[in-house]
Amino acid sequence: MKNLIKIFSVLSLLGFYNIDAQQVVKRDTLAGTELIISMDSKVDTALGSLEDKCSRVTTNNVVRDNDEDVYTKPAKIYVPNRELTNAEICRKNPRILGFKIQITTVKSNEEANEVKSYFRRRFPNLKVETDASLRPNYKILAGSYFTKQSAASDLSKIKEYFKSAIAVQYRIFCAEAK
Repeated sequence: MKNLIKIFSVLSLLGFYNIDAQQVVKRDTLAGTELIISMDSKVDTALGSLEDKCSRVTTNNVVRDNDEDVYTKPAKIYVPNRELTNAEICRKNPRILGFKIQITTVKSNEEANEVKSYFRRRFPNLKVETDASLRPNYKILAGSYFTKQSAASDLSKIKEYFKSAIAVQYRIFCAEAK
Protein backbone atom coordinates (compact mmCIF):
# COMPACT_ATOMS: atom_id res chain seq x y z
CA MET A 1 0.00 0.00 0.00
CA LYS A 2 2.83 2.39 0.86
CA ASN A 3 4.51 1.71 -2.48
CA LEU A 4 1.26 2.36 -4.29
CA ILE A 5 0.90 5.76 -2.57
CA LYS A 6 4.51 6.69 -3.47
CA ILE A 7 4.02 5.71 -7.11
CA PHE A 8 0.72 7.61 -7.31
CA SER A 9 2.23 10.79 -5.77
CA VAL A 10 5.22 10.73 -8.14
CA LEU A 11 3.01 10.20 -11.19
CA SER A 12 0.65 13.00 -10.13
CA LEU A 13 3.56 15.42 -9.70
CA LEU A 14 4.95 14.51 -13.10
CA GLY A 15 1.49 14.87 -14.65
CA PHE A 16 1.12 18.47 -13.42
CA TYR A 17 4.60 19.45 -14.48
CA ASN A 18 4.59 19.77 -18.25
CA ILE A 19 7.56 21.29 -20.09
CA ASP A 20 7.17 22.49 -23.66
CA ALA A 21 10.74 23.05 -24.77
CA GLN A 22 11.25 24.67 -28.13
CA GLN A 23 14.11 26.14 -30.08
CA VAL A 24 14.12 29.94 -30.02
CA VAL A 25 16.24 32.14 -32.28
CA LYS A 26 17.42 35.34 -30.61
CA ARG A 27 19.58 38.19 -31.89
CA ASP A 28 22.76 39.10 -30.03
CA THR A 29 22.43 42.69 -28.79
CA LEU A 30 26.00 43.67 -29.58
CA ALA A 31 26.88 42.03 -32.89
CA GLY A 32 23.43 41.08 -34.17
CA THR A 33 24.38 37.43 -34.65
CA GLU A 34 21.77 34.70 -34.28
CA LEU A 35 21.66 32.61 -31.11
CA ILE A 36 19.66 29.37 -31.05
CA ILE A 37 18.44 28.50 -27.56
CA SER A 38 16.21 25.64 -26.32
CA MET A 39 13.78 26.93 -23.70
CA ASP A 40 10.22 26.72 -22.48
CA SER A 41 7.74 28.94 -24.30
CA LYS A 42 6.70 30.62 -21.04
CA VAL A 43 10.31 31.59 -20.38
CA ASP A 44 10.58 32.93 -23.94
CA THR A 45 7.53 35.17 -23.49
CA ALA A 46 8.82 36.41 -20.10
CA LEU A 47 12.21 37.27 -21.62
CA GLY A 48 10.51 38.95 -24.57
CA SER A 49 8.46 41.19 -22.29
CA LEU A 50 11.58 42.15 -20.33
CA GLU A 51 13.44 42.95 -23.54
CA ASP A 52 10.53 45.10 -24.73
CA LYS A 53 10.60 47.10 -21.50
CA CYS A 54 14.34 47.66 -21.83
CA SER A 55 14.11 48.76 -25.45
CA ARG A 56 11.35 51.26 -24.61
CA VAL A 57 13.32 52.83 -21.77
CA THR A 58 16.55 53.43 -23.69
CA THR A 59 16.86 55.50 -26.82
CA ASN A 60 18.45 53.00 -29.17
CA ASN A 61 18.72 52.84 -32.94
CA VAL A 62 16.28 50.43 -34.58
CA VAL A 63 17.85 48.29 -37.28
CA ARG A 64 16.08 46.12 -39.87
CA ASP A 65 17.96 43.35 -41.55
CA ASN A 66 17.04 41.54 -44.78
CA ASP A 67 14.64 39.16 -42.93
CA GLU A 68 12.66 42.19 -41.69
CA ASP A 69 13.45 41.29 -38.07
CA VAL A 70 13.69 44.35 -35.89
CA TYR A 71 16.30 44.61 -33.18
CA THR A 72 17.93 47.50 -31.37
CA LYS A 73 21.55 48.49 -31.17
CA PRO A 74 22.70 49.55 -27.71
CA ALA A 75 23.35 53.23 -27.06
CA LYS A 76 26.97 54.25 -27.48
CA ILE A 77 29.02 54.96 -24.39
CA TYR A 78 30.87 58.27 -24.41
CA VAL A 79 34.58 57.89 -23.72
CA PRO A 80 36.58 61.13 -23.61
CA ASN A 81 39.55 61.27 -25.96
CA ARG A 82 41.69 63.06 -23.40
CA GLU A 83 42.95 62.19 -19.93
CA LEU A 84 40.76 63.37 -17.09
CA THR A 85 42.13 66.10 -14.85
CA ASN A 86 42.78 65.39 -11.18
CA ALA A 87 39.76 67.52 -10.24
CA GLU A 88 37.49 65.45 -12.53
CA ILE A 89 38.84 62.22 -11.07
CA CYS A 90 38.35 63.47 -7.51
CA ARG A 91 34.79 64.56 -8.25
CA LYS A 92 33.90 61.01 -9.32
CA ASN A 93 35.80 59.18 -6.58
CA PRO A 94 37.21 61.04 -3.55
CA ARG A 95 39.43 58.11 -2.52
CA ILE A 96 41.75 56.71 -5.20
CA LEU A 97 44.85 54.58 -5.58
CA GLY A 98 47.84 56.90 -5.41
CA PHE A 99 51.20 57.00 -3.66
CA LYS A 100 52.56 57.72 -0.19
CA ILE A 101 56.13 57.82 1.02
CA GLN A 102 56.88 54.98 3.42
CA ILE A 103 59.43 56.44 5.78
CA THR A 104 60.21 53.34 7.79
CA THR A 105 58.74 50.31 9.53
CA VAL A 106 59.07 49.90 13.29
CA LYS A 107 58.14 47.22 15.83
CA SER A 108 56.13 49.21 18.40
CA ASN A 109 53.66 52.06 18.63
CA GLU A 110 56.05 54.03 20.88
CA GLU A 111 58.80 53.87 18.24
CA ALA A 112 56.28 54.93 15.61
CA ASN A 113 55.29 57.99 17.66
CA GLU A 114 58.98 58.94 18.13
CA VAL A 115 59.66 58.68 14.38
CA LYS A 116 56.52 60.72 13.61
CA SER A 117 57.49 63.52 15.99
CA TYR A 118 61.05 63.60 14.59
CA PHE A 119 59.61 63.70 11.05
CA ARG A 120 57.16 66.52 11.91
CA ARG A 121 60.05 68.66 13.22
CA ARG A 122 61.98 68.15 9.97
CA PHE A 123 59.00 68.37 7.57
CA PRO A 124 56.16 70.39 9.11
CA ASN A 125 54.33 70.82 5.79
CA LEU A 126 53.87 67.06 5.15
CA LYS A 127 51.14 65.01 6.79
CA VAL A 128 52.47 61.89 8.51
CA GLU A 129 50.45 58.88 9.66
CA THR A 130 50.87 55.39 11.09
CA ASP A 131 49.57 52.26 9.39
CA ALA A 132 49.08 49.46 11.91
CA SER A 133 47.62 46.92 9.48
CA LEU A 134 50.76 44.74 9.67
CA ARG A 135 50.89 44.38 13.45
CA PRO A 136 53.18 43.95 15.31
CA ASN A 137 54.93 46.13 12.71
CA TYR A 138 53.90 49.75 12.13
CA LYS A 139 54.48 51.62 8.86
CA ILE A 140 55.06 55.36 8.99
CA LEU A 141 53.72 57.05 5.85
CA ALA A 142 53.97 60.64 4.68
CA GLY A 143 52.23 62.78 2.06
CA SER A 144 49.68 61.91 -0.60
CA TYR A 145 50.57 61.93 -4.28
CA PHE A 146 48.76 61.16 -7.53
CA THR A 147 51.86 59.69 -9.21
CA LYS A 148 55.27 58.37 -8.27
CA GLN A 149 56.85 61.27 -10.18
CA SER A 150 55.01 63.84 -8.06
CA ALA A 151 56.36 62.14 -4.92
CA ALA A 152 59.97 62.15 -6.20
CA SER A 153 60.92 65.66 -5.03
CA ASP A 154 59.69 65.11 -1.46
CA LEU A 155 61.19 61.62 -1.46
CA SER A 156 64.67 62.94 -2.27
CA LYS A 157 64.43 65.43 0.65
CA ILE A 158 63.19 62.75 3.04
CA LYS A 159 65.96 60.31 2.02
CA GLU A 160 68.51 62.71 3.52
CA TYR A 161 67.12 61.85 6.97
CA PHE A 162 65.57 58.42 6.35
CA LYS A 163 67.65 56.27 3.98
CA SER A 164 65.02 53.50 3.78
CA ALA A 165 62.21 55.80 2.54
CA ILE A 166 60.41 54.66 -0.63
CA ALA A 167 57.29 55.63 -2.57
CA VAL A 168 54.55 52.98 -2.25
CA GLN A 169 51.11 52.59 -3.79
CA TYR A 170 48.44 53.44 -1.27
CA ARG A 171 44.81 54.55 -1.07
CA ILE A 172 44.75 58.34 -0.76
CA PHE A 173 42.17 61.09 -0.43
CA CYS A 174 42.13 63.20 -3.58
CA ALA A 175 41.74 66.44 -1.66
CA GLU A 176 45.07 65.90 0.12
CA ALA A 177 47.09 64.76 -2.91
CA LYS A 178 49.70 66.71 -4.85
